[in-house]
Amino acid sequence: MFNQTRFWKCIGMVGIVPLLGIVLGCGTDQRIDALPPDAVLVAFGNSLTAGTGAPQGASYPSVLAQLTGYTVHNAGVPGELSREGLQRLPRVLQRYKPDVVLLCHGGNDFLQNRSTAELKKHLRAMIHQIRGAGARVVLLGVPRFDLGLSTHPLYGELAEEFDLPAELDALDAILATPRQKSDMIHPNAAGYARLARAVAELLPNSASAG
Repeated sequence: MFNQTRFWKCIGMVGIVPLLGIVLGCGTDQRIDALPPDAVLVAFGNSLTAGTGAPQGASYPSVLAQLTGYTVHNAGVPGELSREGLQRLPRVLQRYKPDVVLLCHGGNDFLQNRSTAELKKHLRAMIHQIRGAGARVVLLGVPRFDLGLSTHPLYGELAEEFDLPAELDALDAILATPRQKSDMIHPNAAGYARLARAVAELLPNSASAG
């Protein structure tokens, strides 16, 4: 589906280029077209993945499993920085041997004013690790927690660099909606459900997979 907001963001990023190049070059609406019915997914990240701010069972990986029918393991660790996630990731990949990793990391780096160049380096290394383990990557964009509350451009840049399915809009929209967040930086159950629906749009339903 054509995303008008993303289109105009792309206009601002790339300047005056042919229209077709804008639509294709900045699009991150691609999806994973096929997975086996018994596919294993791992949601990897920090508190946004763990489900902080919502009751048990209401994290976005839990809701995603209900929506799609896939096995979705929640590998979220609250408070984790991207460098720590990079060190932890190999153990998670070895344990679960996933078909797909939903990568949502970086929020604590922003909160602690860590280097965005280092964050991008860590995320790039995570993507290489995941692909090296034979899994596919779906990237989730994380907003900077400032007055604008917009997804940092580095997520779109990585999605373009690695040609990844990516959800770049949901979290900033959720955290800009008071009734869908539990505090300034975490969704509530309604917000996580919205995030799960957005991620589900990038996956085939297990009932028709294979």
